[in-house]
Amino acid sequence: MKAKRIPIYPLLMASMLAGISPLAPSLDAVAAELPARHPILLHAARLLDVTAGRVMSPGEILIDGERIAAVGATVPHPPGAEIVDLGDTTLMPGLIDAHVHLFLHPGTDEDLQTVDESVPQRTLLAALAAKSDLLAGYTAERDMGTEGAGSADTAVRNAIDGGLIPGPRLRISGNAIDILGGHEDANHFNPAQHVLSNADRANGPAELVATIREQHKEGSDFVKIYETGPDRLDGGVFHTPYQYTAEELKVAVDEAARLGTVVAVHANGEPGTLYAARAGVASIDHATQLSAETMALMKQKHIPAVPTFAVFQYFAEHAASPDEAAREQAQLEYKKREFKREIAAGIPFAVGSDVGPFPHGTQARELVLMVEYGMTPLAVLQADLLNGAKLLGWEGQIGELKPGFYADIIAVSGNPLEDIHAVEHVLFVMKGGVIAANRPETR
Repeated sequence: MKAKRIPIYPLLMASMLAGISPLAPSLDAVAAELPARHPILLHAARLLDVTAGRVMSPGEILIDGERIAAVGATVPHPPGAEIVDLGDTTLMPGLIDAHVHLFLHPGTDEDLQTVDESVPQRTLLAALAAKSDLLAGYTAERDMGTEGAGSADTAVRNAIDGGLIPGPRLRISGNAIDILGGHEDANHFNPAQHVLSNADRANGPAELVATIREQHKEGSDFVKIYETGPDRLDGGVFHTPYQYTAEELKVAVDEAARLGTVVAVHANGEPGTLYAARAGVASIDHATQLSAETMALMKQKHIPAVPTFAVFQYFAEHAASPDEAAREQAQLEYKKREFKREIAAGIPFAVGSDVGPFPHGTQARELVLMVEYGMTPLAVLQADLLNGAKLLGWEGQIGELKPGFYADIIAVSGNPLEDIHAVEHVLFVMKGGVIAANRPETR
């Protein structure tokens, strides 16, 4: 029988707050000296019911341990409960980012990070990135590839789950999977240097199955595959070569299903997006160009698009030259036009920012851009919280403020149904019943 793992980080933090040395002889001794966790009652001017699409006023949430016990305009106030009055804020579920890169950071070329920085260095930076995202209100994330750091994200996820470091709940993929000479295969370096790929190579069905099995052995939660790239606009026509056929992707989807997991794809356009939809992937990320047939399949199979506008905007605004800026802006404008077609077609969406190339903790910009480009605030919040919870495999556990759900809760200034910019101003963060941030001075 396995020994029960004690979440160390909350114990250390609580011990310091209680005046107990964090260097106590044993964790059991620390735990024995700490008082039992008391109920916490959150009170705020408003509370978002994202399923019903309404805001109630006032709003209260009673937390018992790591889960929500009661929600309403008023809830029971048990004796000994800690009351946290959040004033003129809106309580809402913790945000979900369905496309992050904890192992990337701005300031260094993406390919050169793999060359210049060791995996241990990148893992330490990833831990700091996870903390930044949590403090910005992101209580759950899907890490879409370590970009050459292999299964190092397993260590980050496990450290968060074990309470060693603060961070969101994570679903991780390890390295993404790519073909020889594909999207992330270190194509622009001197071949004689044998620079390592940023992804795991797999050519054909047999190698796909073997790679998926190896990644699963090393701790991955899902499979991330590069299905298209590189992208270009030529005379207003979008081009992006596919990397795997629909039949090859179906082999990957079936093998992932055998292991109890799913496949997500980086796919910007046709025919790769169509092949992904036919294969039955869990999500199509970036999704710049989708044909009518592809969108019909996505609706039928409930496959969400994850647009990642924030990273496209960042690249356009931080290009290395005027020519590059013009190319990036042209792709962003094309993407915005296609997004309106996708909204009109009624396909499902989830919200993912592709944060990493731009600073962690700033990715709520993605929700703002999705509203700016055509969705309503409620539709974006439902895409983020309801579809995001389902995509990450935590449906019925996160994404809503309901009894029995994890107490992953944030408070924002203003009403996000009236002004989506509210999600960029997170004043309070709780994950699993533990307060991670409380900024009363900004309220």
